[in-house]
Amino acid sequence: MNMQAILKQAQSIQKDMLKEQEKIHATIFEGESSLVKVKINGKKEVIEVEIDKSSSMDADDLEALQDMIMIAMNDAMKKVDKMTNDKMGKFANGMPGLF
Repeated sequence: MNMQAILKQAQSIQKDMLKEQEKIHATIFEGESSLVKVKINGKKEVIEVEIDKSSSMDADDLEALQDMIMIAMNDAMKKVDKMTNDKMGKFANGMPGLF
């Protein structure tokens, strides 16, 4: 196999990887426990936090708590992504978005 064929195949693989990554980013994932439901997108951004309304919290307090949880979770996930990119980026060797 010549070098041009190898490069063409690598570009095709990269294009396919980017398409799949876009699909993942557009997907909504839901996690839940007994009192809490969380929805995140494929970029690991929290888009909704819902606490069971049957809890004894005031509605305004409940909404504020949901917002605070969402902000804290997004902040923590950004820190994971930053460390992952800082530590693992050297292995990607010109393949942006791999980690």
